[in-house]
Formats: sequence, C-alpha cells, structure tokens
Amino acid sequence: MVGDFDCSGEDIERDWVERTGCWSSVTRVLLTYEQVRAYGLPATEGKRGDLRWPAFARRYGFDIEHSVQWEVEALEPDELQRLVLAAVDPYIDRDVLAQQIAREEEQRRALEDFAERWGTRTEEP
Repeated sequence: MVGDFDCSGEDIERDWVERTGCWSSVTRVLLTYEQVRAYGLPATEGKRGDLRWPAFARRYGFDIEHSVQWEVEALEPDELQRLVLAAVDPYIDRDVLAQQIAREEEQRRALEDFAERWGTRTEEP
C-alpha cells in the first residue's frame, strides 16, 4: 500500500481489507514513520477534525493539539519508484514476466506489420 503518513493514510490498510473482503492483510510500502524520519520529509498541517488524529498522535508521540501529516509526493520521484519496485520485486515470477514480455513483443510486431500494410491493398473490381 502506498499512501501519506497521517491518521487517514494509516487507516487505508484496515479500510482496504474491510471493503474488498478478499485480502486478509496488506503491507504498507510507503509512507511509514521510519521513512519520514530517514528522509527528513517536511510535515504539513493535518486534516482538522479527523477523529483518528488523537490516537495517531499518541501512538507516535505527536502534539494532539496540532495535527500534522507527511505526503508521499514529498519523496523524490526516482526514490519513490525505487522503493515501490524494491517492495514488489520479491513477488515477481521472472519466468512469467519473461513470457509476458515476449508475448507483448510479438503483439507489437504484429501491429507494426498490420500498420505498414494498411492502405496498400487495392480493391478488386
């Protein structure tokens, strides 16, 4: 799961499992408390009135009176991509991926051949 680090973003995992009914759990890839600290990401003002804020603030030692949040977009795009790819890499079946890439290449060539022939046929009387 990729989401902001705030009380709403942290609740995405629970909500996703509950709404879909097909997952028993999900794993947060981004943004975690550890990543916020490691990357020194800037905080922005949090969503006012979110009833989840006090529990979230206590869990992480934040000031309950001043809600804050960190947005995943604060990460450099290249680093964001690297972190997501590293998180999914263990789940990639390399044989299936290679077969799919080969199949897509065959389809691309077939479309190119078709496009080259387009309009070159003449109609018979």
